Amino acid sequence: MSEGTSISRFVKLSVGALKKSGLKTYSSPMCTSVEATSLDEVLAAVKAAHQAVVEAGAKRVITTLKIDDRRDKRATMETKMAAVATG
Repeated sequence: MSEGTSISRFVKLSVGALKKSGLKTYSSPMCTSVEATSLDEVLAAVKAAHQAVVEAGAKRVITTLKIDDRRDKRATMETKMAAVATG
């Protein structure tokens, strides 16, 4: 019996693991953004999210990670969204 093409149950598990990390998250239709003060925090949260899907029985897991590590000034998800909205 086929499992079908929907992956929503795995996405829910992954996002749940990210939220459980205590980091700030923002989910959109195609991705979930995570905000942290250190790279180690991000990597640990992403590892937990990936592992949650593996433990749920997924036969293949692809985790894509993009890191925006801005060092010249403090930027948050809110400041980035505000800059786009106003500018």
